[in-house]
Amino acid sequence: MNVLLLGPQGSGKGTQAKRIQAEYAAPHIATGEILRAAIVAESELGRRVKPIVESGQLVPDDLMIELIRERLAEDDAQSGFILDGFPRTLPQAQALDEMLGDIGRELSIVFGFQLDDSVGIERMTKRATLEHRKDDTPEAIAQRLELYHRETEPLIDYYRAQGNLVGIHADHPVDHVFAEIQEALEQTVARSA
Repeated sequence: MNVLLLGPQGSGKGTQAKRIQAEYAAPHIATGEILRAAIVAESELGRRVKPIVESGQLVPDDLMIELIRERLAEDDAQSGFILDGFPRTLPQAQALDEMLGDIGRELSIVFGFQLDDSVGIERMTKRATLEHRKDDTPEAIAQRLELYHRETEPLIDYYRAQGNLVGIHADHPVDHVFAEIQEALEQTVARSA
């Protein structure tokens, strides 16, 4: 099963992706984590994206598509994946669809996490303190939320038109949110059987 998680920063996508991964044995492909690891490793990609990531801007589409294509080619992603953090723009969504078509795959389900900005800001501020994340400054948080509303939120309608979008109430407790996700995944599995 190929899953995509969409939603504003702080909506719990990473938390829920880890639970989906544990329950359904599909790798969690978090582009933010892949990029942060490249920055820490000071790889060529890491050096190129570090100033972009730290300023809250988006990494160029061609780099992200290539990164994801390489990751999906790995053995653990052959029976399914959970994509988190990409696409963030309509051209990225179209490029992702094209790349998935090239490798003979498609998205089974897209979860649209719904959360008020005030709740997301509160969650990210706590995360910055707990995880010592340099990219969770108030300025970067505000920049990422503004980018989300302008660039990523339109993807909700894009995937709704494709018929594979399921809305998730991300302001509920973690277990309640996961129960919503599980119900939708089970329905998707049943339809594809």
